[in-house]
Amino acid sequence: MSSRNLDQEGEDTVDHNYAYNFDFDVMHGYMVRSFKPFFRGDDVLELGCFKGDFTLRLLEQFQTITCVEGSGDAASIARHRLPDRVELIHSTFEDVQLPRRYDHIVLTHVLEHIDDPVGILKRINDEWLSDSGRLFLVCPNANAPSRQIAVKMGLITHNAAVTPAEEEHGHRITYTLDTLERDAKEAGLKVVHRSG
Repeated sequence: MSSRNLDQEGEDTVDHNYAYNFDFDVMHGYMVRSFKPFFRGDDVLELGCFKGDFTLRLLEQFQTITCVEGSGDAASIARHRLPDRVELIHSTFEDVQLPRRYDHIVLTHVLEHIDDPVGILKRINDEWLSDSGRLFLVCPNANAPSRQIAVKMGLITHNAAVTPAEEEHGHRITYTLDTLERDAKEAGLKVVHRSG
């Protein structure tokens, strides 16, 4: 059992929002469009649904959705926003027991919050992903132009630094594509497509 306060990590702070309209209005739509060619079947496991914003987009693609959310506050909001065909489980990924395997598993802006990301990716691969299943994984990119500019301006020490605001919101790591792929492979996953 984690001693972290996941409810507090998901709250806005005086100087930093947890999520922005850009995420909901632009990035979420783009992510679904980029994932869609790889979808097949009608079930998905979403790990870390927060308040259900991305889940609402997944509803357009899948008949059966199971969500696991560690924050009780976020899970409560999501439960009221999402239809009954979404099964929402309030649990950490470390503790959750899922009864079956899934053809699609989605983690969007979640892995960087995990204390043991390779351990969770291994659980995904060994316990939850079907033999022909696909994992869709999105993380903030350490090599994004905004981070490179922040380094040049002296706002952060290096591209992969975890800023104080990110740490306050529960970030443990800032991935590059290479370090993300390294962790996925270490967990036994096969990378078939990468972008960003």
